[in-house]
Amino acid sequence: MIHFEEFTLANGLRCIVHEDHTTPMAVLDVLYNVGSRDEESSHTGFAHLFEHLMFSGSVNIPSYDEPLQRVGGENNAFTSPDVTNYYLTVSAANLETGFWLESDRMLNLAFSENGLAVQRKVVVEEFKQNYLNQPYGDVWLKLRPLAYQHHPYQWATIGKEISHIENAVMDDVRAFFKKHYAPQNAILVVAGAVTVVEAQRLAEKWFGPIPGGPRYERQLPVEPRQTEARFLEVTADVPLDALYKVYHMPARTAPEYYSVDLLGDLLGRGKSSRLYQQLVKEQPLFNSISATATGSLEPGLLVISGKLNTGVTLEAADAAVEAVVAALRDEEVPTAELEKVKNQAEASIVFGEIELLHRAMNLAYSKLMGNANMVNEESARLQAVTPADLQTAAREVLRPDNCSTLYYRAQATTIVPEATEVALSAEE
Repeated sequence: MIHFEEFTLANGLRCIVHEDHTTPMAVLDVLYNVGSRDEESSHTGFAHLFEHLMFSGSVNIPSYDEPLQRVGGENNAFTSPDVTNYYLTVSAANLETGFWLESDRMLNLAFSENGLAVQRKVVVEEFKQNYLNQPYGDVWLKLRPLAYQHHPYQWATIGKEISHIENAVMDDVRAFFKKHYAPQNAILVVAGAVTVVEAQRLAEKWFGPIPGGPRYERQLPVEPRQTEARFLEVTADVPLDALYKVYHMPARTAPEYYSVDLLGDLLGRGKSSRLYQQLVKEQPLFNSISATATGSLEPGLLVISGKLNTGVTLEAADAAVEAVVAALRDEEVPTAELEKVKNQAEASIVFGEIELLHRAMNLAYSKLMGNANMVNEESARLQAVTPADLQTAAREVLRPDNCSTLYYRAQATTIVPEATEVALSAEE
């Protein structure tokens, strides 16, 4: 059980305080309700670009990292299709430094052509290194637009294409900041060796003066129900053939989410899962295979992915996966097997609460979903799932016509004569 108290500042900033005096440390987590789903289709990658820009300094603090490092603090951030999260850890005695830093960049982010040019270059290089020049790195660049035809989940967090970042101009950047990075669109969590009274005093002091405004309300296109199987095949210079299958599933806040989440665990979480036992251990078709739910705030995806063993065809591997999936649709899961995956999920929840930072992040995310106490309700919701619930979810989600399949073929290797190889080496 994570104990916490909440309050909201006059400018709309929602605040949560989690006291834990067993540690001398404190965490400051600022969750902005903006992700890649909030971008224009012609200006993608902006949320991730801002993750970088927010570390470029504010008007009053040219270097974000330096003051924090002086007091022994650490910080980082991440961007997803749904949110952008900034967090720092510092000794509780120096917590006010964190309030100063986070509030100043919310109020007065430094916008300079040079800073934008530097971060554009950093993000472009990240795009190339992690998505274009990495084996299987472009999988989500291909899978997302295959699965989503209308919803902005159709592009990856990094963006649709490099040119969207390369062509980002200052006016667009300022407009994106003004729309999303404001108190009414953020959640602040303070956790650790701090009292509620002190946290509220610091929040009022540092964040209270920042002007608020109307909270951003999304009006995103709804992805229609998929009623026809989709297929894409690509060939690339990768070590092994790979298979990817994605199914549309309920949003993170939907009651049915927990059934599908457990369905993913049962299919492909660890070596005791059905896919691993049947297609790695019993039939050596894959050398690795897994299944997981994206956990998106809007209807997301249940993802099955695996790397094939040499000599196994993608068609044979796909048919074998389909057989495992069909069994879940056709037969109710034994109670003992469901209890096993519930215990795994329960263990993940318990271990996730050990670290102070994870507790803070989970509180912020639960609050964004509408109820901070959801962090304490996860276990009960998972335990409530029955074998019948699981089969109902399987029949709805694991429909063949709800599936988008990607065959990722390894490029055939051409054997070059030895004499030619020597000549090429000498030429290099």
